[in-house]
Amino acid sequence: MEKKRPKHLDLMKIRLPLPGWVSILHRISGAVLFLLIPFLLWLLQASLGSSETYSGFKDALANPLVKFVLLGLLWAFLHHFFAGIRYLALDLQLGVELTPARASSTAVLIVSIMLTLLIGVWMW
Repeated sequence: MEKKRPKHLDLMKIRLPLPGWVSILHRISGAVLFLLIPFLLWLLQASLGSSETYSGFKDALANPLVKFVLLGLLWAFLHHFFAGIRYLALDLQLGVELTPARASSTAVLIVSIMLTLLIGVWMW
């Protein structure tokens, strides 16, 4: 009996479960943070250089687009942090069953988004 199997995968029809999305977002947020750390450190160093550069950065932070980018970086940091804690727990064999794994991935998304909104509203 010969089975008819697809010769290629249609990636647009594959539905990833929530833990899969958390994993992909963990990798993306880690890569973004890794690539932007040198730039953020350079900005910190430049802002501490003189009062003129500090006032220039302060004026730039008043721009809503800059605030939105910083809010995205904050979410990337929080998501990467909480997903990392989740993966450490999974490495310790805590919550590896299906129901707790889905619950922890949902918790990572909710906590990272809620803390981002809370800190964003506080800092805006």
